[in-house]
Amino acid sequence: MVFDQKGNNPLLAIKSFIQGMSLLGEPKLRKFVLIPVLINFLVYGIAFTLGYYYLADMIDHFIPGWLQWLRWILWPLFFISFFIAGFFTFTVVANLIAAPFYGMLSAAALSIIGGESAMLVEVPWLKVIKAELKRAVYLGVRAIPLVILSIIPGINVLAPVLWALFGAWGMALEYLAYPLENAGVLFSEQHKLIRSVRWGALSFGGLAAAGLALPVINIIVAPAAVIGATIYLRKIVKADALR
Repeated sequence: MVFDQKGNNPLLAIKSFIQGMSLLGEPKLRKFVLIPVLINFLVYGIAFTLGYYYLADMIDHFIPGWLQWLRWILWPLFFISFFIAGFFTFTVVANLIAAPFYGMLSAAALSIIGGESAMLVEVPWLKVIKAELKRAVYLGVRAIPLVILSIIPGINVLAPVLWALFGAWGMALEYLAYPLENAGVLFSEQHKLIRSVRWGALSFGGLAAAGLALPVINIIVAPAAVIGATIYLRKIVKADALR
């Protein structure tokens, strides 16, 4: 499988995401959307509760006494960095739990946008979970330097920007994976393909990450991103490659 370079167009990726949002109410997709939405509601509820009670105290702990005079600058930077890191972690957990349903949602979306000739592909749950774990390990290893950077005074002014870019890339890998897995493309090849349309992928992932950071709306962003990713990939590969 090869991606057309038009996939590097951020507007194409953003348009596909918006189209994914518009298809959430499609009757044929409702049963595939409902369970992931419930899972997201539960996981993000836990994340919000933990963050509310523990995050502020943890951030205060990392500000040394001799930098108290810079507290008004450092505290927001710590808060933003740890919020993004923590929220990203809970997003990966939510997607890991909902992964089998997202695969079916992507296949069902393809059957709608591709017409009657597109087939609903059911990927074995074990295979899907294994792929999710590989992505989680890949992202987790690369998140460690950012965590270290986030707690180094002075240098951590760069952390929020780097976390945002990392989150966009992670969400691109996450949501574009489902239609690719349904086409039989595994993680190592997924990574290479998505890198070939890096700017489009970052735009798609960035929009998804931004939506996931919005309370209430984040509950429906994940299934919308799965549908949008399916639409996006259909636009940048040959039609029969995703059937």
